[in-house]
Amino acid sequence: MAAEFLVRHGLAIVERNWRRRCGELDLVARDGGTLVFVEVRLRRGGDFGGAAASITAGKRARLVNAANLYLAGLPRTPPCRFDAILLDALDPARIEWLRDVVAV
Repeated sequence: MAAEFLVRHGLAIVERNWRRRCGELDLVARDGGTLVFVEVRLRRGGDFGGAAASITAGKRARLVNAANLYLAGLPRTPPCRFDAILLDALDPARIEWLRDVVAV
C-alpha cells in the first residue's frame, strides 16, 4: 500500500525490504534525482503514540546505518533523504507521508 501511494505521487520504487545484518530499508525510491529511503510504520492504535512515535532515535540510527551500507554499493552517492509513510490503519485514505524525518 505504501509503495503504491508513493508511485501515485511520482516516485519510482527501486528496492523493497532491503535487508542486511545492520538493518532494513522498507522502501528505496527515486524522487527525480534524489534517492529516498522510506520507513513504513503501521500502528493500529494510538495507545503508545501512534506510528510517528515509533520512529525512535535507535530506529533512526539503524536506518542511517543501513542507508550508508546501501549507498556504499552504488557507483556514486546521489542526493538522499529519509521519509516515512505512517499508517494508523490499513486504510489508504489515512496514509500520512512525512519527508526528511532523519537529519543527517
